Amino acid sequence: MLAIGLVETRGLIGLVAASDAMVKAAKIEIVKRIGIGGGLVTIIVTGDVASVRAAVEAGARVAGEVGELVSSHVIPNPAEGVMEVFLA
Repeated sequence: MLAIGLVETRGLIGLVAASDAMVKAAKIEIVKRIGIGGGLVTIIVTGDVASVRAAVEAGARVAGEVGELVSSHVIPNPAEGVMEVFLA
């Protein structure tokens, strides 16, 4: 089963550190980085549910240590078409 993971930070440094921790923690694929505005940036990853959960937990922890973690979330078994919205 696939999952989508998201980590949102205020500031790029926290997001870079989180992204590094995520790919080191589990076998996941970084799908996209989205700049939302006002300093908010989000990284979207995908992989199997266990790997995405481990990666998001690691990324959120590091983001909070290095910068400001805004939010993190894992969507297990996303509905068809959800990922395509982010890739457009």
